[in-house]
Amino acid sequence: MTAPLPGFAGRTYLFQVDNGAAFRNAYSADGTRLRWEGLGESAGQWEDVGLHVAHVGPELYFVSWTEASGITVSHVMDLAALTVRVFWTYEGEGGRVGELHTGTLEPLA
Repeated sequence: MTAPLPGFAGRTYLFQVDNGAAFRNAYSADGTRLRWEGLGESAGQWEDVGLHVAHVGPELYFVSWTEASGITVSHVMDLAALTVRVFWTYEGEGGRVGELHTGTLEPLA
């Protein structure tokens, strides 16, 4: 028996973060991959990443990935409210740095 597709599968969203960052997130039709593209100050940056996905409630998904740079990203996506709680970590001065943010999703496709 196969798991149902996540609600974001095959969809594209504008993801706006509370720190001013913005991304165009395009999810594969099977919900296993994400192509993110930076907008604004991050324009020109992009990556195609494999996803770890868990369905944790009605229209609620935990999604995580690791980027080639070593940045780790974890989202709790609420597709009913079109909100995201995001935690990312990266290598900073003196060791690993973690940041917790909130954001909104706007469906584009």
